[in-house]
Amino acid sequence: MFLNQTKVLPSLLLSLSIVSSSLSAASDHDELVNSIVKLRGDVEGLYTQIKENKQRYSDEMKSLSMQITDTEAQINRKETSIKLAKGKLQEIRTKIKETSSTNTEIKPLITEAITLLEGSIKEGIPFMVDHRIAELHKIKSDLDENLITAEKALALVWASYDDAIRVTKEIGLFKQEITLKGKNTLAKIAKIGSVALFFSTPTDELGYAIKTDNGYEYKLVTDPKDKEKIVALFDALQKQIRTGFFELPNAFILQGSN
Repeated sequence: MFLNQTKVLPSLLLSLSIVSSSLSAASDHDELVNSIVKLRGDVEGLYTQIKENKQRYSDEMKSLSMQITDTEAQINRKETSIKLAKGKLQEIRTKIKETSSTNTEIKPLITEAITLLEGSIKEGIPFMVDHRIAELHKIKSDLDENLITAEKALALVWASYDDAIRVTKEIGLFKQEITLKGKNTLAKIAKIGSVALFFSTPTDELGYAIKTDNGYEYKLVTDPKDKEKIVALFDALQKQIRTGFFELPNAFILQGSN
C-alpha cells in the first residue's frame, strides 16, 4: 500500500508539472499573439502615415511646380515687355534725332543758356546749388544724347530760369546740407529771397552764409543778442509769418560787409 502511494505521488507531481508547463506555454503564446497584433497595428499606422506624407509631399511638389511655371511665365512676359520697351525707346530716339536735326541751330543757344544759368546759380545765394546745377546738367546730357528734342530742352531751360527768378523772391524755411567746421551737416535754412540765408543746426548752432573771394562760407554767430534775432526769425517763419519788421544780425551778409 505504501509502495503504491510512493509510485503515485511522483506521477501526480509530474502531471502537475506538465499542466503548469502547458499553462505557461499558453500564456506565452497569448502574449506573443498580442505582441504580433500590436506590432501589426503599429506597422499599419506607420504605413498610413507614410502614405499621408507621400501624398502631402506630392501635393507640395505639384504646388511648387505650378509656382515655378507661373514665375517662368511672368519672367517671359517681363522679358518680352522689356524687349518691346527697348524697341519703342529706340524708335523714339530715332524720331527725336530726326526732329532735332531740323533744329540744330538752336542747340548751341540752349547750351549757352544752360552755361549762363549755371554761372548765375553758382554766384547767387547758396541755396540748393548742387541740385539745381544737376538738373541743368541732365538737360544738357539728355539733349546731347538725343533723349529729348531741342524744343523740349528749351522748355526745360526756360522753366529753370523761371525757377531761378522764384528763388530770388522766395522767403521761407528749408533744409539743406551745409559745410560747417569742415563737416557736412543737414541744417534748417531761413532764406530771405536772394539777400540772406541763415542756418540752424541740429546741435542748435546758429549762423549765416557770407560771400568770400572763394565762394560762400557759413559763419557761426556767438553773440547772444544775434542768436536771439536769428531764433526769432526762425520762429516767425515757422508760424508762416513772412512779412513784418525783423531785426537781423547783418542785413548785408551776402555782400560780405560783416
